[in-house]
Amino acid sequence: MEQTRYSTGQEIPQSGIYSVFHPAHRLIRSVRLLKGDSFPRCSQCSDQVSFELVTLSFTADVDGDIHIYELPLQDQEEAASA
Repeated sequence: MEQTRYSTGQEIPQSGIYSVFHPAHRLIRSVRLLKGDSFPRCSQCSDQVSFELVTLSFTADVDGDIHIYELPLQDQEEAASA
């Protein structure tokens, strides 16, 4: 089965878990994104990031869902949890 790659700014076609590809920085490896939002950009350089769907999410969008507009660097996320 051929995987489709999506880019920053495109509309997210399905809610689910997406792999994150960005050679410029160490971003998080995967992220849950919501259908209808736009694929996020890198918070460090604002450059485009590529995404591939890993797993569909069949839960409806609820008020508690978080909409993501920028992806943090992996090192920033590790520092925040320490």
